[in-house]
Order: sequence, then C-alpha cells, then structure tokens
Amino acid sequence: MNKRAPVKKVQPKALAKRIIKAIWDRKAEDIILLNLKKISGVTDYFVICTAGSDVHARVLADAVSDKLKGKDLILHVEGYQNGHWILIDCFDVVLHIFREDAREYYGLEKFWGDAPKEEFPDGK
Repeated sequence: MNKRAPVKKVQPKALAKRIIKAIWDRKAEDIILLNLKKISGVTDYFVICTAGSDVHARVLADAVSDKLKGKDLILHVEGYQNGHWILIDCFDVVLHIFREDAREYYGLEKFWGDAPKEEFPDGK
C-alpha cells in the first residue's frame, strides 16, 4: 500500500497572499482580494486580477501552478486554453484571471460588492 504523507493545511489568507505574490511577480494588474467568509459558503476568498493578453493570462496561471505544485492545493482549473477568464480553484481561495474586457463584462467585484475588499498595488 502506497500512503501519502499528510498535506499541511494552509490558512486561506496565507494561501491568498502566496497567490497574489506569484501573480504580482508576473505583472498581473489591478489585483484585489475579496473576503467572502461571511457572505458565501462556497469559498473564503476571491483573488481577482487582470492580464494584458491571453498569453499573459496563461503565464499568470502557470506561475500560480508552479508556486503551489506538489502541495495538493489546486482542485480545478478552467478556461486555460481560452485565456479570457482563467479560474483556479484552490478550495478556500479561488483565483480569477481576467482579460480587461471579460473582467468588466462579468463584474465580479460588483456582484460581490458586499464583500470586504483589499487592493494590492505593490503585490504585498
């Protein structure tokens, strides 16, 4: 029988900060963190950012995947091939990488307008 070592639980806010650092290092724009703990049973945080192109969006997604590789922290990735909206589900944190037009169109910040919001102009 092949047993895996137990994965150390990462606190959601610490995981969100790791993700923010990874996308900041790859030049993500307009990074925000929405705290959904009190208004959603689905996840604790949304990290939302803008990518300058489809290729840039994939670079951001790859940076997060590389940063979290081997830690069993990524549940699912959607939209990678298209690049207009890439969603990376990390259980308690969901990353949304948008092209500018898609971000405006879907308006997650407006939809979740009741959520406390933090901005990260310097990646920290």
